[in-house]
Amino acid sequence: MKICIVTDDNSGIKKEDINGLPIYIIRMPILINGECYFENNLSQDEFYKKQKECENIITSQPSPGEIIETWEKLLTKYDYILHIPMSSGLSSSCATAISLAEDFGGKVVVIDNHSISLTLKRSIYNALNLINDEKSPLEIKEILEKEHLNTSIYIMVDTLTYLKKGGRISSTSALIGNTLHLKPILSINGQKLEAKTKAIGLKNAKKALFDLIKNDLETKFKDVPLEELEFGLAYTYNLESANQFKEEFVKEFNPTRLVMDPLSLSIAVHIGPGSLALTISRIIK
Repeated sequence: MKICIVTDDNSGIKKEDINGLPIYIIRMPILINGECYFENNLSQDEFYKKQKECENIITSQPSPGEIIETWEKLLTKYDYILHIPMSSGLSSSCATAISLAEDFGGKVVVIDNHSISLTLKRSIYNALNLINDEKSPLEIKEILEKEHLNTSIYIMVDTLTYLKKGGRISSTSALIGNTLHLKPILSINGQKLEAKTKAIGLKNAKKALFDLIKNDLETKFKDVPLEELEFGLAYTYNLESANQFKEEFVKEFNPTRLVMDPLSLSIAVHIGPGSLALTISRIIK
């Protein structure tokens, strides 16, 4: 069987990462003052400048027509498509894909393993390993959808301003939180984004992130060998701070495998600049 993978750019996979692999990216639209942009035609500097200027910025999902056209084209070369979008708890694009796939006679298998960013990227590479291991599309779906239990995602938000703009917290809460320098730490647990804890100041927020990772290593991942875990560090428009955080993380945990990427712009719409995230995923070989 010839199987390919379709995902969206919230996976953080770039063209240079693909390098001949059967991976195809659907772009997630970002609407700025009603004008449509995509990750590959809007630089980080341009985006965060617009965000700082309080432009009207929202995210959207790809059009059904674009998804169908992509699938139809790929099915002239492949027998099956594994469509692995961002978590259904964070976007309706997954539900849309599931509905559209009903007309493709089982040739398109939509996988929702509740991942985003570095955990979604790891899911893509795990899917490739399973394809190479000659697993069927439905077997891969079953394995990856169970695998969300073996991931952790924690995001430290630097400012509450953008959570307020997205309607996740009230204006009063944002004002008080920003005044007190509160740094909320969010997690993706199952299908939804939820508040995990909060800390006052960056130093305390980093410690809280480390404590969450330590707890997961002692509980959720206690029976998983360290070499089978991939740690991830993601950030929004704060590379210098992220590099310093990386040094602190390596000193604290000495990970066998650590990857670092910027978060996609469609994620940054909702959390703003200065955020830091830590993830843990299991490597399936």
